[in-house]
Amino acid sequence: MFQFLNKEKTIAGPGFNRWLVPPAALAIHLCIGMAYGFSVFWLPLSKALGVSQGLTERIKCGADDGFFAQLFTTTCDWQISTLGWMYTLFFVFLGISAAIWGGWLERAGPRKAGFVAAICWCGGMLFSALGVYLHQFWMMILGSGIIGGIGLGLGYISPVSTLIKWFPDRRGMATGMAIMGFGGGAMIGSPLAAMLMKNFSSATSVGVAQTFVVMALGYFVYMVSGAMGYRIPASDWKPAGWTPPVAQASNAMITQRSVNVKKVWGIPQFWLVWVVLCMNVSAGIGVIGMASPMLQEVFAGSLIGVSATFTELDKVQLTAIAGIAAGFTALLSLFNIGGRFFWASLSDKLGRKLTYTIFFILGAGLYFSVPSSAAAGSLALFVGAFCLILSMYGGGFATVPAYLADLFGTQMVGAIHGRLLTAWATAGILGPVVVNYMRDYQLSLGIPRAQVYNQTMYILVGMLVVGLICNLMIRPVADKWFMTDAELAEEKRLAHEKSLGSIVKGEGGNEHTSSITVYLAWAAVVVPLSWGVYKTILSVMKLFA
Repeated sequence: MFQFLNKEKTIAGPGFNRWLVPPAALAIHLCIGMAYGFSVFWLPLSKALGVSQGLTERIKCGADDGFFAQLFTTTCDWQISTLGWMYTLFFVFLGISAAIWGGWLERAGPRKAGFVAAICWCGGMLFSALGVYLHQFWMMILGSGIIGGIGLGLGYISPVSTLIKWFPDRRGMATGMAIMGFGGGAMIGSPLAAMLMKNFSSATSVGVAQTFVVMALGYFVYMVSGAMGYRIPASDWKPAGWTPPVAQASNAMITQRSVNVKKVWGIPQFWLVWVVLCMNVSAGIGVIGMASPMLQEVFAGSLIGVSATFTELDKVQLTAIAGIAAGFTALLSLFNIGGRFFWASLSDKLGRKLTYTIFFILGAGLYFSVPSSAAAGSLALFVGAFCLILSMYGGGFATVPAYLADLFGTQMVGAIHGRLLTAWATAGILGPVVVNYMRDYQLSLGIPRAQVYNQTMYILVGMLVVGLICNLMIRPVADKWFMTDAELAEEKRLAHEKSLGSIVKGEGGNEHTSSITVYLAWAAVVVPLSWGVYKTILSVMKLFA
Protein backbone atom coordinates (compact mmCIF):
# COMPACT_ATOMS: atom_id res chain seq x y z
CA MET A 1 0.00 0.00 0.00
CA PHE A 2 2.82 2.39 0.83
CA GLN A 3 5.32 1.25 -1.81
CA PHE A 4 5.40 4.79 -3.21
CA LEU A 5 7.39 5.69 -0.06
CA ASN A 6 10.15 3.19 -0.79
CA LYS A 7 13.54 4.65 -1.56
CA GLU A 8 13.70 2.83 -4.92
CA LYS A 9 10.66 4.80 -6.08
CA THR A 10 12.39 8.11 -5.45
CA ILE A 11 15.50 7.60 -7.62
CA ALA A 12 15.58 10.32 -10.26
CA GLY A 13 16.45 9.55 -13.84
CA PRO A 14 18.46 11.57 -16.35
CA GLY A 15 16.93 14.96 -17.05
CA PHE A 16 15.46 15.52 -13.57
CA ASN A 17 15.90 19.12 -12.43
CA ARG A 18 17.67 19.17 -9.07
CA TRP A 19 16.13 22.56 -8.26
CA LEU A 20 12.85 20.78 -7.48
CA VAL A 21 14.37 19.23 -4.35
CA PRO A 22 15.04 22.41 -2.27
CA PRO A 23 11.37 23.56 -2.32
CA ALA A 24 10.34 20.05 -1.20
CA ALA A 25 12.70 20.38 1.76
CA LEU A 26 11.49 23.92 2.46
CA ALA A 27 7.86 22.75 2.52
CA ILE A 28 8.67 20.44 5.44
CA HIS A 29 11.00 22.82 7.27
CA LEU A 30 8.56 25.74 7.07
CA CYS A 31 5.99 23.57 8.87
CA ILE A 32 8.13 22.10 11.62
CA GLY A 33 9.81 25.48 12.11
CA MET A 34 6.64 26.56 13.92
CA ALA A 35 8.32 24.98 16.96
CA TYR A 36 10.15 28.31 17.32
CA GLY A 37 6.83 30.16 17.38
CA PHE A 38 4.90 28.07 19.91
CA SER A 39 5.28 30.82 22.51
CA VAL A 40 2.39 32.59 20.76
CA PHE A 41 0.14 30.02 22.49
CA TRP A 42 1.51 30.44 26.03
CA LEU A 43 -0.49 33.49 27.13
CA PRO A 44 -3.87 32.24 25.83
CA LEU A 45 -3.25 28.77 27.29
CA SER A 46 -2.30 30.27 30.67
CA LYS A 47 -5.89 31.53 31.07
CA ALA A 48 -7.79 28.92 29.01
CA LEU A 49 -9.63 27.33 31.96
CA GLY A 50 -10.66 30.66 33.45
CA VAL A 51 -12.02 31.88 30.10
CA SER A 52 -13.89 28.58 29.59
CA GLN A 53 -15.75 29.31 32.85
CA GLY A 54 -16.62 32.83 31.78
CA LEU A 55 -14.01 34.54 33.97
CA THR A 56 -11.87 37.50 32.92
CA GLU A 57 -8.80 36.31 34.83
CA ARG A 58 -6.88 33.05 35.02
CA ILE A 59 -7.57 30.55 37.79
CA LYS A 60 -4.32 30.40 39.72
CA CYS A 61 -2.93 27.13 41.01
CA GLY A 62 -2.05 26.70 44.67
CA ALA A 63 1.41 27.50 45.96
CA ASP A 64 2.12 23.78 46.33
CA ASP A 65 0.99 22.88 42.81
CA GLY A 66 4.30 22.39 41.00
CA PHE A 67 5.05 21.13 37.52
CA PHE A 68 3.90 17.55 38.10
CA ALA A 69 0.68 18.65 39.74
CA GLN A 70 -0.09 20.83 36.73
CA LEU A 71 0.36 17.85 34.41
CA PHE A 72 -2.97 16.41 35.54
CA THR A 73 -4.86 19.31 37.11
CA THR A 74 -8.30 20.24 35.81
CA THR A 75 -9.00 22.90 38.44
CA CYS A 76 -6.48 25.66 37.69
CA ASP A 77 -4.71 27.28 34.76
CA TRP A 78 -1.20 26.33 33.73
CA GLN A 79 1.67 28.72 34.43
CA ILE A 80 3.62 30.13 31.48
CA SER A 81 6.83 28.73 32.98
CA THR A 82 5.23 25.27 32.93
CA LEU A 83 4.07 25.65 29.34
CA GLY A 84 7.62 26.64 28.38
CA TRP A 85 8.78 23.09 29.00
CA MET A 86 7.16 22.13 25.70
CA TYR A 87 9.68 24.39 23.97
CA THR A 88 12.55 22.61 25.74
CA LEU A 89 11.14 19.17 24.89
CA PHE A 90 10.88 20.11 21.21
CA PHE A 91 14.62 20.40 20.87
CA VAL A 92 15.55 17.64 23.29
CA PHE A 93 13.50 15.11 21.35
CA LEU A 94 14.58 16.61 18.05
CA GLY A 95 18.17 15.74 18.95
CA ILE A 96 17.31 12.33 20.42
CA SER A 97 15.16 11.20 17.49
CA ALA A 98 17.61 12.47 14.89
CA ALA A 99 20.39 10.53 16.62
CA ILE A 100 18.38 7.32 16.98
CA TRP A 101 16.76 7.17 13.56
CA GLY A 102 19.37 8.95 11.43
CA GLY A 103 20.81 5.63 10.23
CA TRP A 104 17.35 4.32 9.38
CA LEU A 105 16.70 7.47 7.35
CA GLU A 106 19.73 6.84 5.13
CA ARG A 107 18.37 3.43 4.17
CA ALA A 108 14.65 4.25 4.11
CA GLY A 109 15.10 7.45 2.12
CA PRO A 110 13.94 11.03 2.64
CA ARG A 111 10.40 10.49 1.32
CA LYS A 112 9.51 7.88 3.94
CA ALA A 113 11.21 9.91 6.67
CA GLY A 114 9.36 13.05 5.62
CA PHE A 115 6.05 11.20 5.60
CA VAL A 116 6.63 9.81 9.12
CA ALA A 117 7.67 13.30 10.25
CA ALA A 118 4.34 14.67 8.97
CA ILE A 119 2.39 12.03 10.89
CA CYS A 120 4.31 12.72 14.12
CA TRP A 121 4.32 16.53 13.95
CA CYS A 122 0.72 16.94 12.83
CA GLY A 123 -0.61 13.99 14.82
CA GLY A 124 1.09 15.43 17.89
CA MET A 125 -0.67 18.76 17.34
CA LEU A 126 -4.04 17.01 17.06
CA PHE A 127 -3.41 15.11 20.29
CA SER A 128 -2.38 18.40 21.92
CA ALA A 129 -5.64 19.95 20.74
CA LEU A 130 -7.48 17.22 22.63
CA GLY A 131 -5.29 17.96 25.65
CA VAL A 132 -6.28 21.63 25.51
CA TYR A 133 -9.96 20.70 25.22
CA LEU A 134 -9.75 18.31 28.21
CA HIS A 135 -7.32 20.61 30.06
CA GLN A 136 -4.72 17.85 30.42
CA PHE A 137 -1.19 19.19 30.10
CA TRP A 138 0.35 15.70 30.01
CA MET A 139 -1.42 15.19 26.68
CA MET A 140 0.21 18.34 25.30
CA ILE A 141 3.60 17.18 26.58
CA LEU A 142 3.15 13.76 24.95
CA GLY A 143 1.52 15.10 21.79
CA SER A 144 3.58 18.12 20.75
CA GLY A 145 6.58 17.82 23.07
CA ILE A 146 7.47 14.14 22.57
CA ILE A 147 5.66 12.84 19.46
CA GLY A 148 5.95 16.23 17.78
CA GLY A 149 9.60 16.44 18.83
CA ILE A 150 10.27 13.13 17.09
CA GLY A 151 8.63 14.54 13.98
CA LEU A 152 10.89 17.58 14.29
CA GLY A 153 14.01 15.42 14.33
CA LEU A 154 13.02 13.28 11.35
CA GLY A 155 11.75 16.25 9.36
CA TYR A 156 14.81 18.35 10.13
CA ILE A 157 17.40 15.83 8.90
CA SER A 158 15.29 14.29 6.11
CA PRO A 159 16.68 16.52 3.31
CA VAL A 160 20.29 16.93 4.50
CA SER A 161 21.96 13.95 2.84
CA THR A 162 19.79 14.29 -0.27
CA LEU A 163 20.56 17.97 -0.84
CA ILE A 164 24.29 17.46 -0.32
CA LYS A 165 24.26 14.70 -2.95
CA TRP A 166 22.26 16.85 -5.38
CA PHE A 167 24.54 19.86 -4.85
CA PRO A 168 28.09 18.54 -4.38
CA ASP A 169 29.30 21.76 -5.97
CA ARG A 170 27.40 24.00 -3.48
CA ARG A 171 26.89 22.02 -0.30
CA GLY A 172 26.59 25.01 2.01
CA MET A 173 24.10 26.84 -0.17
CA ALA A 174 21.92 23.73 -0.56
CA THR A 175 21.62 22.97 3.14
CA GLY A 176 21.33 26.70 3.87
CA MET A 177 18.21 26.91 1.70
CA ALA A 178 16.44 24.10 3.56
CA ILE A 179 17.50 25.01 7.09
CA MET A 180 16.55 28.62 6.36
CA GLY A 181 13.01 27.26 6.19
CA PHE A 182 13.20 25.96 9.74
CA GLY A 183 14.04 29.44 10.94
CA GLY A 184 11.27 30.91 8.79
CA GLY A 185 8.55 28.57 10.00
CA ALA A 186 7.68 30.75 12.99
CA MET A 187 7.45 33.85 10.79
CA ILE A 188 4.56 32.20 8.96
CA GLY A 189 3.10 30.15 11.80
CA SER A 190 3.05 32.77 14.56
CA PRO A 191 0.95 35.42 12.77
CA LEU A 192 -1.20 32.66 11.24
CA ALA A 193 -1.85 31.20 14.69
CA ALA A 194 -2.67 34.64 16.08
CA MET A 195 -5.19 35.20 13.28
CA LEU A 196 -6.80 31.78 13.81
CA MET A 197 -7.02 32.19 17.60
CA LYS A 198 -8.66 35.58 17.12
CA ASN A 199 -11.17 34.01 14.73
CA PHE A 200 -11.98 31.02 16.97
CA SER A 201 -11.95 32.82 20.33
CA SER A 202 -15.20 33.51 22.10
CA ALA A 203 -16.49 34.41 25.54
CA THR A 204 -15.77 30.85 26.70
CA SER A 205 -12.82 29.83 24.52
CA VAL A 206 -9.34 31.15 23.77
CA GLY A 207 -9.43 29.33 20.41
CA VAL A 208 -6.19 27.38 20.85
CA ALA A 209 -7.62 23.87 20.40
CA GLN A 210 -9.35 24.80 17.14
CA THR A 211 -6.19 26.54 15.93
CA PHE A 212 -4.14 23.40 16.61
CA VAL A 213 -6.57 21.34 14.54
CA VAL A 214 -6.60 23.70 11.55
CA MET A 215 -2.83 24.15 11.54
CA ALA A 216 -2.22 20.40 11.94
CA LEU A 217 -4.40 19.59 8.93
CA GLY A 218 -2.82 22.32 6.82
CA TYR A 219 0.70 21.33 7.82
CA PHE A 220 -0.03 17.68 7.01
CA VAL A 221 -1.01 18.50 3.43
CA TYR A 222 2.05 20.71 3.01
CA MET A 223 4.50 18.25 4.58
CA VAL A 224 3.21 15.23 2.64
CA SER A 225 3.45 17.27 -0.56
CA GLY A 226 7.05 18.09 0.33
CA ALA A 227 7.84 14.46 1.15
CA MET A 228 6.40 13.33 -2.18
CA GLY A 229 8.61 15.90 -3.90
CA TYR A 230 11.80 14.35 -2.54
CA ARG A 231 13.95 12.63 -5.15
CA ILE A 232 17.42 11.18 -4.75
CA PRO A 233 20.15 11.11 -7.39
CA ALA A 234 21.69 7.95 -8.79
CA SER A 235 24.92 6.99 -7.02
CA ASP A 236 27.07 8.06 -9.96
CA TRP A 237 25.15 11.26 -10.82
CA LYS A 238 26.95 14.58 -10.88
CA PRO A 239 26.01 18.08 -12.09
CA ALA A 240 26.68 18.75 -15.77
CA GLY A 241 30.16 20.16 -16.29
CA TRP A 242 31.26 19.56 -12.69
CA THR A 243 34.17 17.36 -11.68
CA PRO A 244 35.01 16.48 -8.06
CA PRO A 245 37.96 18.53 -6.78
CA VAL A 246 41.29 16.75 -6.68
CA ALA A 247 42.62 16.26 -3.15
CA GLN A 248 45.23 18.90 -2.44
CA ALA A 249 46.49 21.02 0.42
CA SER A 250 43.97 23.78 -0.22
CA ASN A 251 41.00 21.48 0.29
CA ALA A 252 42.50 18.80 2.54
CA MET A 253 39.48 19.14 4.84
CA ILE A 254 37.17 17.87 2.07
CA THR A 255 37.29 14.09 1.78
CA GLN A 256 36.17 12.02 -1.18
CA ARG A 257 35.59 8.96 1.02
CA SER A 258 32.94 8.17 3.63
CA VAL A 259 32.77 7.20 7.31
CA ASN A 260 30.19 4.74 8.66
CA VAL A 261 27.86 6.40 11.17
CA LYS A 262 28.53 3.55 13.62
CA LYS A 263 32.10 4.77 14.05
CA VAL A 264 31.58 8.49 14.60
CA TRP A 265 31.20 8.27 18.38
CA GLY A 266 34.89 7.30 18.55
CA ILE A 267 36.27 9.91 16.16
CA PRO A 268 37.82 13.00 17.83
CA GLN A 269 36.74 15.32 15.01
CA PHE A 270 33.09 14.43 15.60
CA TRP A 271 33.28 15.51 19.23
CA LEU A 272 35.14 18.68 18.32
CA VAL A 273 32.37 19.62 15.86
CA TRP A 274 29.85 18.60 18.55
CA VAL A 275 31.31 21.14 20.98
CA VAL A 276 31.57 23.74 18.21
CA LEU A 277 27.85 23.46 17.47
CA CYS A 278 26.88 23.22 21.15
CA MET A 279 28.75 26.40 22.10
CA ASN A 280 27.49 28.36 19.10
CA VAL A 281 23.88 27.33 19.73
CA SER A 282 24.04 27.74 23.53
CA ALA A 283 25.20 31.32 23.17
CA GLY A 284 22.44 32.17 20.69
CA ILE A 285 19.45 30.22 21.93
CA GLY A 286 19.61 31.71 25.42
CA VAL A 287 19.47 35.21 23.96
CA ILE A 288 16.53 34.34 21.70
CA GLY A 289 14.45 33.29 24.68
CA MET A 290 15.22 36.48 26.62
CA ALA A 291 15.45 39.03 23.78
CA SER A 292 12.19 40.82 24.59
CA PRO A 293 12.59 41.24 28.38
CA MET A 294 16.30 42.03 27.94
CA LEU A 295 15.64 45.03 25.67
CA GLN A 296 12.85 46.27 27.97
CA GLU A 297 14.87 46.00 31.16
CA VAL A 298 18.10 47.44 29.74
CA PHE A 299 16.63 50.47 27.93
CA ALA A 300 13.28 50.76 29.77
CA GLY A 301 11.76 54.24 29.45
CA SER A 302 14.30 55.48 26.93
CA LEU A 303 12.53 53.31 24.33
CA ILE A 304 9.59 55.72 24.48
CA GLY A 305 11.47 58.90 25.35
CA VAL A 306 10.87 58.70 29.11
CA SER A 307 13.60 59.00 31.72
CA ALA A 308 12.60 56.07 33.93
CA THR A 309 13.84 52.62 34.89
CA PHE A 310 11.81 49.50 34.12
CA THR A 311 10.29 49.32 37.63
CA GLU A 312 9.23 52.98 37.45
CA LEU A 313 7.07 52.57 34.34
CA ASP A 314 3.29 52.38 34.58
CA LYS A 315 1.09 49.79 32.88
CA VAL A 316 0.50 51.86 29.74
CA GLN A 317 4.21 52.55 29.34
CA LEU A 318 5.08 48.88 29.91
CA THR A 319 2.63 47.93 27.16
CA ALA A 320 4.26 50.44 24.81
CA ILE A 321 7.80 49.17 25.35
CA ALA A 322 6.58 45.55 25.07
CA GLY A 323 5.39 46.37 21.56
CA ILE A 324 8.79 47.83 20.70
CA ALA A 325 10.51 44.75 22.14
CA ALA A 326 8.32 42.56 19.93
CA GLY A 327 9.76 44.46 16.97
CA PHE A 328 13.26 43.71 18.26
CA THR A 329 12.45 40.00 18.49
CA ALA A 330 11.03 40.07 14.96
CA LEU A 331 14.16 41.78 13.66
CA LEU A 332 16.32 39.08 15.24
CA SER A 333 14.24 36.41 13.51
CA LEU A 334 14.91 38.04 10.13
CA PHE A 335 18.67 37.99 10.74
CA ASN A 336 18.45 34.45 12.06
CA ILE A 337 16.84 33.32 8.81
CA GLY A 338 18.94 35.43 6.46
CA GLY A 339 22.12 34.32 8.20
CA ARG A 340 21.31 30.68 7.50
CA PHE A 341 21.45 31.19 3.75
CA PHE A 342 24.13 33.91 3.70
CA TRP A 343 26.75 32.26 5.91
CA ALA A 344 26.16 28.74 4.57
CA SER A 345 26.55 29.98 0.99
CA LEU A 346 29.63 32.00 1.95
CA SER A 347 31.16 28.88 3.51
CA ASP A 348 31.34 27.35 0.02
CA LYS A 349 33.90 30.05 -0.75
CA LEU A 350 35.64 30.48 2.60
CA GLY A 351 35.55 26.89 3.83
CA ARG A 352 33.65 25.67 6.90
CA LYS A 353 36.51 25.97 9.38
CA LEU A 354 37.21 29.61 8.54
CA THR A 355 33.49 30.40 8.60
CA TYR A 356 33.15 29.07 12.13
CA THR A 357 36.30 30.87 13.17
CA ILE A 358 34.62 34.11 12.07
CA PHE A 359 31.50 33.15 14.03
CA PHE A 360 33.42 32.72 17.26
CA ILE A 361 35.84 35.66 17.02
CA LEU A 362 33.27 38.16 15.78
CA GLY A 363 30.57 36.79 18.08
CA ALA A 364 32.81 36.99 21.17
CA GLY A 365 33.70 40.58 20.32
CA LEU A 366 30.04 41.51 19.91
CA TYR A 367 28.96 39.88 23.18
CA PHE A 368 31.84 41.64 24.96
CA SER A 369 30.67 44.99 23.55
CA VAL A 370 27.05 44.64 24.69
CA PRO A 371 27.50 45.85 28.31
CA SER A 372 29.35 48.95 27.04
CA SER A 373 26.74 49.82 24.41
CA ALA A 374 23.99 49.29 27.00
CA ALA A 375 25.76 51.53 29.56
CA ALA A 376 26.21 54.20 26.89
CA GLY A 377 22.51 54.01 26.05
CA SER A 378 23.28 53.23 22.40
CA LEU A 379 20.23 51.34 21.15
CA ALA A 380 21.63 51.14 17.60
CA LEU A 381 24.87 49.42 18.70
CA PHE A 382 22.98 47.12 21.07
CA VAL A 383 20.47 46.02 18.44
CA GLY A 384 23.11 45.79 15.71
CA ALA A 385 25.29 43.51 17.82
CA PHE A 386 22.48 41.07 18.47
CA CYS A 387 21.37 41.09 14.84
CA LEU A 388 24.85 39.99 13.75
CA ILE A 389 25.00 37.45 16.59
CA LEU A 390 21.69 35.89 15.55
CA SER A 391 22.75 35.77 11.90
CA MET A 392 25.75 33.67 12.95
CA TYR A 393 23.57 31.56 15.25
CA GLY A 394 21.42 30.63 12.25
CA GLY A 395 24.48 30.35 10.02
CA GLY A 396 25.98 27.79 12.41
CA PHE A 397 22.99 25.49 11.95
CA ALA A 398 23.05 25.79 8.18
CA THR A 399 26.80 25.36 7.76
CA VAL A 400 27.34 22.34 9.98
CA PRO A 401 25.84 19.70 7.61
CA ALA A 402 28.32 20.75 4.91
CA TYR A 403 31.11 20.72 7.53
CA LEU A 404 30.21 17.11 8.34
CA ALA A 405 30.10 16.15 4.66
CA ASP A 406 33.55 17.66 4.17
CA LEU A 407 35.00 15.71 7.10
CA PHE A 408 33.12 12.40 7.01
CA GLY A 409 31.92 12.09 3.41
CA THR A 410 28.44 12.13 1.92
CA GLN A 411 27.33 8.50 2.14
CA MET A 412 25.93 8.70 5.69
CA VAL A 413 26.07 12.43 6.38
CA GLY A 414 22.36 12.56 7.25
CA ALA A 415 22.80 9.94 9.96
CA ILE A 416 25.95 11.63 11.29
CA HIS A 417 24.14 14.96 11.32
CA GLY A 418 21.38 13.31 13.30
CA ARG A 419 23.83 12.23 15.99
CA LEU A 420 25.42 15.65 16.04
CA LEU A 421 22.06 17.23 16.82
CA THR A 422 22.36 15.89 20.36
CA ALA A 423 24.55 18.98 20.72
CA TRP A 424 21.47 21.08 19.91
CA ALA A 425 19.43 19.18 22.49
CA THR A 426 22.15 19.89 25.07
CA ALA A 427 22.37 23.56 24.08
CA GLY A 428 18.58 23.86 24.30
CA ILE A 429 18.94 23.28 28.04
CA LEU A 430 22.35 24.86 28.68
CA GLY A 431 21.80 28.22 26.95
CA PRO A 432 18.46 29.18 28.53
CA VAL A 433 19.59 27.93 31.95
CA VAL A 434 22.72 30.11 31.88
CA VAL A 435 20.85 33.23 30.75
CA ASN A 436 17.73 32.80 32.90
CA TYR A 437 19.36 31.69 36.13
CA MET A 438 22.17 34.22 35.91
CA ARG A 439 19.55 36.93 35.48
CA ASP A 440 17.63 35.71 38.55
CA TYR A 441 20.86 35.44 40.55
CA GLN A 442 21.92 38.97 39.63
CA LEU A 443 18.48 40.31 40.62
CA SER A 444 18.71 38.50 43.96
CA LEU A 445 21.94 40.41 44.64
CA GLY A 446 20.09 43.68 44.18
CA ILE A 447 21.79 44.58 40.90
CA PRO A 448 19.68 47.01 38.79
CA ARG A 449 17.70 45.39 35.98
CA ALA A 450 19.63 47.37 33.37
CA GLN A 451 22.85 45.62 34.46
CA VAL A 452 21.71 42.06 35.23
CA TYR A 453 22.77 40.76 31.80
CA ASN A 454 26.37 42.04 31.90
CA GLN A 455 27.91 38.99 33.59
CA THR A 456 25.87 36.72 31.33
CA MET A 457 27.40 38.33 28.25
CA TYR A 458 30.89 37.59 29.56
CA ILE A 459 29.93 33.96 30.23
CA LEU A 460 28.69 33.68 26.64
CA VAL A 461 32.03 35.11 25.47
CA GLY A 462 33.70 32.26 27.36
CA MET A 463 31.49 29.72 25.61
CA LEU A 464 32.46 31.09 22.22
CA VAL A 465 36.15 30.96 23.14
CA VAL A 466 35.73 27.25 23.96
CA GLY A 467 34.05 26.76 20.60
CA LEU A 468 36.85 28.64 18.83
CA ILE A 469 39.55 26.46 20.41
CA CYS A 470 37.74 23.26 19.41
CA ASN A 471 37.21 24.54 15.87
CA LEU A 472 40.91 25.37 15.48
CA MET A 473 41.78 21.85 16.66
CA ILE A 474 39.83 20.16 13.85
CA ARG A 475 42.01 18.30 11.33
CA PRO A 476 41.22 15.94 8.43
CA VAL A 477 39.90 12.55 9.58
CA ALA A 478 42.49 9.74 9.68
CA ASP A 479 42.32 7.04 7.00
CA LYS A 480 41.54 4.29 9.51
CA TRP A 481 38.05 5.66 10.11
CA PHE A 482 36.87 5.53 6.49
CA MET A 483 34.96 2.65 4.92
CA THR A 484 36.83 0.35 2.54
CA ASP A 485 35.53 0.01 -1.02
CA ALA A 486 33.84 -3.26 -0.07
CA GLU A 487 32.18 -1.72 3.00
CA LEU A 488 31.01 1.27 0.97
CA ALA A 489 29.56 -1.02 -1.72
CA GLU A 490 27.66 -3.00 0.94
CA GLU A 491 26.33 0.19 2.50
CA LYS A 492 25.14 1.42 -0.90
CA ARG A 493 23.38 -1.92 -1.41
CA LEU A 494 21.62 -1.63 1.95
CA ALA A 495 20.68 1.96 1.06
CA HIS A 496 19.11 0.72 -2.20
CA GLU A 497 21.31 2.95 -4.31
CA LYS A 498 21.51 2.50 -8.06
CA SER A 499 23.67 3.89 -10.82
CA LEU A 500 22.27 5.78 -13.78
CA GLY A 501 22.82 2.76 -16.01
CA SER A 502 20.75 0.44 -13.81
CA ILE A 503 17.66 2.64 -13.42
CA VAL A 504 14.63 0.95 -14.94
CA LYS A 505 11.26 2.29 -15.95
CA GLY A 506 9.22 3.21 -12.90
CA GLU A 507 12.28 4.22 -10.93
CA GLY A 508 12.93 7.47 -12.66
CA GLY A 509 13.53 6.67 -16.30
CA ASN A 510 14.28 9.61 -18.55
CA GLU A 511 12.81 12.72 -16.96
CA HIS A 512 12.66 16.18 -18.42
CA THR A 513 11.30 18.59 -15.83
CA SER A 514 9.50 21.59 -17.29
CA SER A 515 10.43 25.08 -16.16
CA ILE A 516 6.82 25.72 -15.18
CA THR A 517 6.93 22.83 -12.69
CA VAL A 518 10.05 24.28 -11.08
CA TYR A 519 8.52 27.77 -10.85
CA LEU A 520 5.30 26.45 -9.32
CA ALA A 521 7.21 24.39 -6.75
CA TRP A 522 9.22 27.42 -5.67
CA ALA A 523 6.11 29.65 -5.62
CA ALA A 524 4.45 27.21 -3.22
CA VAL A 525 7.12 27.96 -0.60
CA VAL A 526 8.20 31.49 -1.52
CA VAL A 527 4.69 32.99 -1.37
CA PRO A 528 3.93 31.97 2.25
CA LEU A 529 7.50 32.78 3.27
CA SER A 530 7.16 36.24 1.72
CA TRP A 531 3.91 36.76 3.63
CA GLY A 532 5.71 35.80 6.83
CA VAL A 533 8.52 38.23 6.08
CA TYR A 534 5.97 40.98 5.38
CA LYS A 535 4.19 40.38 8.70
CA THR A 536 7.53 40.35 10.48
CA ILE A 537 8.63 43.62 8.89
CA LEU A 538 5.40 45.24 10.11
CA SER A 539 6.37 44.20 13.63
CA VAL A 540 9.95 45.40 13.13
CA MET A 541 8.69 48.87 12.23
CA LYS A 542 7.55 49.31 15.84
CA LEU A 543 11.21 49.31 16.86
CA PHE A 544 12.00 52.20 14.53
CA ALA A 545 8.77 54.15 14.95
